[in-house]
Amino acid sequence: MSGLGGLNKSPHGVVLGMVQLQLPVVKTPTDLAAQTAKICDMVAKARRNLSTMDLVVFPEYSLHGLSMDTNPAIMCRLDGPEVAAFKAACVENRIWGCFSIMEFNPNGNPFNSGLIIDDLGEIKLYYRKLHPWVPVEPWEPGDLGIPVCDGPNGSKLALIICHDGMFPEMARESAYKGADIMIRTAGYTAPIRHTWKVTNQANAFCNLIYTASVCMCGSDGTFDSMGEGMFVNFDGTVLVEGGSRPDEIITCELRPDLVREARAQWGVENNIYQFGHRGYVAVKGGAQDCPYTYMQDLVAGRYRLPWEGEVKVTDGTSCGFAAPARDYQPESLRQDTARRRKHA
Repeated sequence: MSGLGGLNKSPHGVVLGMVQLQLPVVKTPTDLAAQTAKICDMVAKARRNLSTMDLVVFPEYSLHGLSMDTNPAIMCRLDGPEVAAFKAACVENRIWGCFSIMEFNPNGNPFNSGLIIDDLGEIKLYYRKLHPWVPVEPWEPGDLGIPVCDGPNGSKLALIICHDGMFPEMARESAYKGADIMIRTAGYTAPIRHTWKVTNQANAFCNLIYTASVCMCGSDGTFDSMGEGMFVNFDGTVLVEGGSRPDEIITCELRPDLVREARAQWGVENNIYQFGHRGYVAVKGGAQDCPYTYMQDLVAGRYRLPWEGEVKVTDGTSCGFAAPARDYQPESLRQDTARRRKHA
């Protein structure tokens, strides 16, 4: 049940609003400022829309649109005016907010980042998209892992972005770190409609976690985003599903206490537990090894598919981006290297 979209909020409930924001065109700093103001206005609309709402969620690309423009003049910083405006909107309207920014990166391509800000204007979660949608997106691969944070009314939140949700490891990691609600923001267009739905459902069921997901909506004259806000129960059933009306806010009450109950009480299909305790009926505590070759190879730096040499698209040239010439170096490694050089 969804509490009639949060109209009837229970003592243990968390009410989310997923904004199917109209897809914008943002080319200049003036455009960026105008879109920032639009998002802040939508925060206020969310509060007026439903007094019980705890958290309002904006899609990926809600600030920058789908141009894939990496122009530094329209990139954001955590201490910049856009994030400051989002903080102020959360405080003014006494509501938590989840926002999307394209973040300036002095060491390479911009990051596609997400923020969860509480009703006191504090950043509670800061995430950089781990899996940019290659070969279409030019963003630097994220280097912060998958953080989780304490959310409103006793919830624990994780945030992933768009293509991230196509990798089952993302939802598994979110749940493994304790999240009971996984937010997925996206800019997807209609060809992804079916996989959007089935992955939101599978991610929820396989990890006993709520998934709350939303795309940009409407047309910018070139692309048509699909909207389709979606809440999925931890048993994989769809609680609330939106359509394709721009600027509509899809709402639902979620019950993290029921997630915690299921994780503790379920025997059959308690998959997030059983994954690490294989066959516990036969052997005490179950097998707690790692029988998955791909995991071991990834950790060892030797991940390679049997058909690796046959893969045709391995950079962004098909989408107009120059082939990269530098190797991946996460920020943590750059900092370690700088410290070693300083003390050498």
